[in-house]
Amino acid sequence: MAAPGIRPRLVVADAQGNIYDDPALQMVCRKGYEFSLPKPEELIPLPEGSELFLLPGRNAVGMNPQSGQLETTGELAVAAFVSPAHTLTAHAAYMTQNNAPVLPLFAYGAVGYAHNRFYVCAKKVDEDVRQVFAGIPQAKIEKKARELMRAYPKNRLMRHLMTNCVLTYACPAARNLALGRYEAPLPVSKACNARCVGCISKQESGSKICASPQNRMDFTPTTQELLEVMWHHARNETRHPIYSFGQGCEGEPLTQADLLEETIRAFRAQNGPGTINLNSNASMPEAIARLGAAGLTSLRVSMSSARPNVYERYYRPTNFTFADVRQSILNAKKHGVFVSINLLYFPGVSDTEPELAALLEFLDQTRTDFIQLRNLNIDPELYLNLLADMEFGPSMGLANFRKRIRKACPWIRFGYFNPAVAADIKESTEAEEI
Repeated sequence: MAAPGIRPRLVVADAQGNIYDDPALQMVCRKGYEFSLPKPEELIPLPEGSELFLLPGRNAVGMNPQSGQLETTGELAVAAFVSPAHTLTAHAAYMTQNNAPVLPLFAYGAVGYAHNRFYVCAKKVDEDVRQVFAGIPQAKIEKKARELMRAYPKNRLMRHLMTNCVLTYACPAARNLALGRYEAPLPVSKACNARCVGCISKQESGSKICASPQNRMDFTPTTQELLEVMWHHARNETRHPIYSFGQGCEGEPLTQADLLEETIRAFRAQNGPGTINLNSNASMPEAIARLGAAGLTSLRVSMSSARPNVYERYYRPTNFTFADVRQSILNAKKHGVFVSINLLYFPGVSDTEPELAALLEFLDQTRTDFIQLRNLNIDPELYLNLLADMEFGPSMGLANFRKRIRKACPWIRFGYFNPAVAADIKESTEAEEI
């Protein structure tokens, strides 16, 4: 927690990339189109594992404490990308120069400096440590990855996860699979039925975004390959194993619904333990119903907004609508599936009155169980330009946003990661329906 009344100084960078604080200006943050001083209660020390980014073509903006006026500096703006389990509550404040490049697909948090440390506008939303690798040597993880490739020489999926995801991109989920803990990733699809503006695995020709953070898989695994990875993980993570279809290195897993259904049925037929999870855009209601009947435990639905016109601006669905997303969740709930919303939180948009009203209505209709508060990774101005003709209103802040959801929907839980779902939750839900 930040000290009461703390006012961090503005952090800037010079052309050589040297980062320093400006003693004459205070840190300013941005929520949508609003520039303001951060509230003391939303400032936390920069979490371990976070990164600082220089923002090319963007001049830092701070506040002169003497005049109370905003001032644009001649130095580059600096932003923070916070470590997992934290959600940014405000973006960095800056003025963009003409012809500035579009920023890569990260979230750009407001950062300042006080009392010999960096502070960021963020909130820790999950105590789970599954993506904390402090104290685990990288050499150990790499050794485990190579051992798995030798142990499963014919399994293309295991090779993809170890070579591409662990050794090339240091994917936290794949690293955990190598270490035999927590949640195992199970990518299955080369294709997608949406064209998300901020897709991290594939950008269309002509996109303003210079590059995708990772490459999409170029094959479709077999049921046997998937089961081999699942059983390997079950033997190593014996407490609360989670197996997750739908990863950043693939398209939409529902485009392989038959493969998913066959794999889930086969694993459950052999009394496979743990949580089988699907990270999805929930675009195919009938397929979700089939997977629920096959033994799917949990569904995480990616959403930027519960307003169809806002949602579709970002996701750009090709053969489904937001109504299909709603129906998919209803179908999942009918089969006792635990449903999470992966709410891609964007300060100054997500936490406004029209967005909250639509979300509360959606939660009440679907009886969603859980909200994962993750930031939308995108150039803030690119996203705001997508929504330029939409009405949002002032930001209420993440704290008030969560309080109002809790009051209206007291059953909702919040977090960041996919929770392990006890088998008796699914069984008791199905028993009530029978």
